[in-house]
Amino acid sequence: MRKYYMCACFYFKNIYLKNLDVHIEFREKPHFVKTYRKILDENGYNDDEKINKLIAQIEDEVDRRRKLGFDSLQRLKIIEETYRPLHPEIFVFKEFFLSPKFLQLVKCCKDADATFEGVCEYIQELEISRCYVIPVFTDEFCKLFLEEVHHFEQSDAPKGRPNTMNKYGVLLEELGFDPFFTELREQYLKPITSLLYPDLGGGELDSHKVFVVQYKVGEDLDLAYHYDNAEVTLNIALSPKDSYKGGNLYFGAMRTELAVDRYKEIEHQSTAGVLHRGQHMHGAASITSGERFNLILWMRASIVRNKKCPMCDSIPDLVETVGFGDGFTKPETVDVCSVV
Repeated sequence: MRKYYMCACFYFKNIYLKNLDVHIEFREKPHFVKTYRKILDENGYNDDEKINKLIAQIEDEVDRRRKLGFDSLQRLKIIEETYRPLHPEIFVFKEFFLSPKFLQLVKCCKDADATFEGVCEYIQELEISRCYVIPVFTDEFCKLFLEEVHHFEQSDAPKGRPNTMNKYGVLLEELGFDPFFTELREQYLKPITSLLYPDLGGGELDSHKVFVVQYKVGEDLDLAYHYDNAEVTLNIALSPKDSYKGGNLYFGAMRTELAVDRYKEIEHQSTAGVLHRGQHMHGAASITSGERFNLILWMRASIVRNKKCPMCDSIPDLVETVGFGDGFTKPETVDVCSVV
């Protein structure tokens, strides 16, 4: 059976505190208070009672992370047994779900003589370094997919949320779409990423995490500035542009580079995807009206992340998990003393 792994840093680093709008590291109270003293004081956390309440929230999040795999498997089982899809036909991947322009792009990338320069004819290069817009789905598929997401949200099925930054949205693996996006990644996206991101394992992307994020007035309005736990990210706009206002994507520098003074914005177009490096800092501005859905595909290459965890910049300290992992693999130990 396949084994799954997390880097141990998942249980103490990159914990998002919405009240402070900051990602923190937590090991123990004295270290936390000393490290974040200025931020705590600026936000009114200047006595033990308030700090202890904040630490209780952090400990709850750490506990949630430790139970993540078990909870996900339980939800998956219940969803499989009780949820009745509105459009069951879209759960099985079909090529006609894809934009004809996207299929042309894939065909070009699969050509034995394909070059980066040749591929650029089929993609939109942005002013943002190594960030591209590509056509992905048809309007009809996006319409049916959004109807399915709404149908699932209105059902009694249990729902896991994408991360601590999003209170709304859908984990598509739990809904049953994992085979769909495995085929999309393997057969259609990998030929593209192998040319655009060869240095990031673009030709060896062997796992993913896929989810839908939702923005709505009165709920989640925006997404804070962050980077992704991925080598390459594809962010696909599902909602028609006239169904919401605001919500532009914005990009800064790479995580390891100096911060920039001005962000560069992208007005996302329905059915199209923004392809970018996972470590490229980015966020989503607030929507001012309507409702917006985006499909996020984090693509991972174990050959890259096995050498350095993208979240802690160290050789990963692997911890075996249940149900799913973060794209790491571990060679099995061979007992050379065994008699065969």
